Amino acid sequence: MRLLKNSHLFVLSLVGLLLVGCIYFGYTSAWFRYAGSRSGVADGLSYKQPSILNGRKDVITVTPWLAPVVWEGTFHTTLIDAIYKMQNITVATTVFALGKYVQFLKDFLESAEKHYMQGYRVHYYIFTDQPEAVPTVTLGASRSLTTLKISSSNRWQEITLRRMERLEKLIETQLSNEVDYIFSLDVDTKFYGHWGVETLGDIVAVIHPGYYSTPRDDFPYERRSESQAYIPYGKGDFYYGGAVIGGRVEKVHKLAKTCRMQLDVDKANSIEAAWQEESHLNKYFLYNKPTKILSPEYLWQDTKYITPDIKIIRFSQVIKNYAKVRPNP
Repeated sequence: MRLLKNSHLFVLSLVGLLLVGCIYFGYTSAWFRYAGSRSGVADGLSYKQPSILNGRKDVITVTPWLAPVVWEGTFHTTLIDAIYKMQNITVATTVFALGKYVQFLKDFLESAEKHYMQGYRVHYYIFTDQPEAVPTVTLGASRSLTTLKISSSNRWQEITLRRMERLEKLIETQLSNEVDYIFSLDVDTKFYGHWGVETLGDIVAVIHPGYYSTPRDDFPYERRSESQAYIPYGKGDFYYGGAVIGGRVEKVHKLAKTCRMQLDVDKANSIEAAWQEESHLNKYFLYNKPTKILSPEYLWQDTKYITPDIKIIRFSQVIKNYAKVRPNP
């Protein structure tokens, strides 16, 4: 009787496995047919065979936690576009132009319209205390601009300290269901070369151009243990620039909210981190590793000598007199 029962169970199990197998393999083969039909890569796109032996050897192209580091010579623009074009993405881009910094908007926007996310839907969100001073710039197809009026401050430090809070609220109130990715970029910058979807990832950081060859104990981290941005000596991976923050909108929201909360704690304790939100950003990335890192090509400085490892300047901070554009020293 037990043998008969066991045989019956065995037959039922075998039938179940066969059914699951048929469903799985049928679904899988259908998925591959679907994916192949959507990719367009195998049928219509021609590109040079990739090599795992030859490539950039003068710079790091992947971190110890296996996040890619994007440099010229590490990606194929046409191939990446063929992949992302299928996804029909929208990229929000926030810019803060307060006080005399509004003078940098025209060059920022005009250069972005030549080089930034060309061929994709882009929505600029301009935070400013002077909406009337936002320049009229001809935007490409599927690109738009929204001006958001906010109050300024008589301290530039206070302006930077509140960026995380405003970014957090914008995502919650307007962007969470409207865009796929977001970048927050400094306004006193200009695009000089291609900046495309090779920069997209879950959470994206940029290497600060002033410290990419510096030992970590010389990074300008916040070193006071009283601050929520505190990073002790002997810790840290890279020094990330606060002029570029990006990623999937939900991931950037988590980053902005976490940094805002830590900034609030510091403020309650009368502490201001060494480099305001940039210090908190570096603390966040120490414990929440970025999934993609942009090389200093994506954040250079016009005053800085171009080193041999920098093959192209894509985005750079422009020359300015801080004493004339900042409201306080």
